[in-house]
Amino acid sequence: MSTFEFEVESGSAGLAGPTGAGGSGRAGGRRRDQALDDVDRRLLLELRANARIAYADLARSVGLSGPSVADRVRRMEQLGIIRGYRTEWDLAALGLGVVALVSIEQSDYGDQDEIGAALVELPEIEDCWFVAGDESYVVKVRVPDIDALEGLLGRLRRIAGVGRTHTTVVLSTKWEGRSVLPDVEPDAE
Repeated sequence: MSTFEFEVESGSAGLAGPTGAGGSGRAGGRRRDQALDDVDRRLLLELRANARIAYADLARSVGLSGPSVADRVRRMEQLGIIRGYRTEWDLAALGLGVVALVSIEQSDYGDQDEIGAALVELPEIEDCWFVAGDESYVVKVRVPDIDALEGLLGRLRRIAGVGRTHTTVVLSTKWEGRSVLPDVEPDAE
């Protein structure tokens, strides 16, 4: 059985890596808390496919009782492994048919925190990443049409500290929002 342990420090959870059955429970001064086993991984995969699945159906899919599944899901929520549940929208059907990735280069005198604060104010930005490299930020934007994209790019370039932008228009989306679980083999202890 593959096992993961999660480090819990100051209320945040992070993946500590694979552990064997005889682990010490301590890693780098952090307390190792609950383990994520194969059943938990299957639960996560089922919930990724359908976050509205009933606990009874979820229990049948992993071979446990409903209360056991509820306890496991609650534990993963408390550890911060499951951070929330959301609905998925067809944004093109809602009038947001153009998606673009925009790389933002900071000017020599720009302040990354001020740029980040200004980006938060633009509702067209769906995702924002602070990155290493020539660009400071990469943002994913959704707008109704190319005219709206042009207007947004103008607003982005007027943000104090933005030197230039590079835009890639998405022609089609093959998939997005895919969560990945690490594939870990059990320790050979």
